Amino acid sequence: MTVAIDGYRMTPTEIEKTFRDEAGRALATLIRLVGDFDLAEDALQDAFATALERWPAADRPSNPRAWLVNVGRNKAIDRIRRSIAFRGKQDELTHELLLNAEASDAAGDRIALDDDMLRLIFICCHPAFATEVQVALTLRTVCGLTTAQVARAFLVSEDAMAQRLLRAKQKIRLAGIPYEVPEREALGPRLRGVLAVIYLVFTEGYVATSGEELMRPDLAREAIRLGRLLDALVPQRGEIKGLLALMLLHDARRAGRETPGGDIVLLEEQDRTLWDFCQIAEGLKLVEEALRIPGRPQSYAVQAAIAALHARAPSYGETDWPQIAGLYEVLLRISPSPVIELNHAAVVSMVDGPARALALIDALEARGGLKGYELMPAVRADLLRRLGRNEAARAAYLAATAATQLEPLRRLYARRLAELDASGSA
Repeated sequence: MTVAIDGYRMTPTEIEKTFRDEAGRALATLIRLVGDFDLAEDALQDAFATALERWPAADRPSNPRAWLVNVGRNKAIDRIRRSIAFRGKQDELTHELLLNAEASDAAGDRIALDDDMLRLIFICCHPAFATEVQVALTLRTVCGLTTAQVARAFLVSEDAMAQRLLRAKQKIRLAGIPYEVPEREALGPRLRGVLAVIYLVFTEGYVATSGEELMRPDLAREAIRLGRLLDALVPQRGEIKGLLALMLLHDARRAGRETPGGDIVLLEEQDRTLWDFCQIAEGLKLVEEALRIPGRPQSYAVQAAIAALHARAPSYGETDWPQIAGLYEVLLRISPSPVIELNHAAVVSMVDGPARALALIDALEARGGLKGYELMPAVRADLLRRLGRNEAARAAYLAATAATQLEPLRRLYARRLAELDASGSA
């Protein structure tokens, strides 16, 4: 099926892309309106099905997100009515009446539509939840990952993750956790988690977990928007300014990160004239502001300082690798993690050579760090390739291919394997 829109035929794939771009914020608003995660998700799917049927050229809304919210709200009301007819529960009748009374016309509710995603993130980051539950809820509701994809991220079965998410949603409903941004004095216990999940949203937009496309710019833009909201809500916090700077500086390289055909362009091969230098300037200014705020250096600010050095370098060869390695050492002291150790090792390879970096990775693996982390074999493969250990590199690239669900990464590893084959036959 196709629908006419603005003089051309819109395919279901194009409608699906519109839905994907708008679904996160539409879902956030529906959760506020209906007060139930599962009901909101079902209602949004119903709205999407209706959109596939009703978006001919004359009817296609100027604000697709508001349309999805409005139709989704009506679908939720229909579901509640059907439930009442089957079970006759008085509390569900009350639910419907409150829903009708509270919900304003979605097309005019622009402020709520803009703020609901931030409210949803604060729900996901409620102190009542363990960190892994906060992250899982965010991946499922904010990033729109499937339960299977979230399960892979945590290395658990899909059934186990489904139960974990179900318990979290039930806890929100039964405990009456409010759908709101807390008062300023109550922000502290949640701020760390909120920053982590905003960065998680950005990361999923910067490098997707799986699928055919390397990036999801809609998620990256949404994370940056949320970072700006949070910076305005809680000004003069180094960790907030640092995170916003980090996201801006990474996102500024978006246009140079892939070919028109969707293949990955590595940093050393990128055309830097494609980078967004206005965004880089904004990010650099925020880095300076973050680092000037008194107190202990914040992890996001240090990561942003690393991104700033990449952004300032005229070319890959002129990158200040020793200073970046030094900043990673600072980062390891203030916020140690196996992923930072892996990144540090990759940078050490540019300063002290791949052999030194490989020794660091061997030590990390011997301690059990990053077991099952899909980028570990890719970093190892690159180091082995640079050392001329082609057979070992081949095995590592095959392991990296098996570990990833992202097609652009699979194609990159295939190219590396072909290069190894070519060098072996030369």
